[in-house]
Amino acid sequence: MPRLPPLTPIPGPRPSVVLACMLAVAVARPDRDATIVVDERTDNGDGNFFYNVQTSNGIEKSKTGTPGSEGQSNFQGSFRFPLDDGTFAEVRYVADEFGYKPESDLLPVGPELPEHVYELLRIAEEQRAAGITFDRK
Repeated sequence: MPRLPPLTPIPGPRPSVVLACMLAVAVARPDRDATIVVDERTDNGDGNFFYNVQTSNGIEKSKTGTPGSEGQSNFQGSFRFPLDDGTFAEVRYVADEFGYKPESDLLPVGPELPEHVYELLRIAEEQRAAGITFDRK
């Protein structure tokens, strides 16, 4: 049976590497000591409300609510928070009977539809207006 060479011991981590890792974890820790610097709230009790909250670490959220035409609650608002690179992410949104519609530079945007799709949509709308229906079988 052939003999295997002796194993070379792997040296343990150097104290400077351990210290650097601990420092990185400490610096990356979230700011758990953030305080609320603005807290504005109004609720009329009839479905109309407003609130605006801002914290010392740059997080902001505001929202306005109104009763909707179909019995739903309509919301309009925004939220903002700091990113690791020092810039801020911001999302503005509307939520109503037509759904949730966020807007932000951070959200992906799909490609523009080809021209023939717009033509097909126009034809379909003309057919719908003329009362033309198709068998769904």
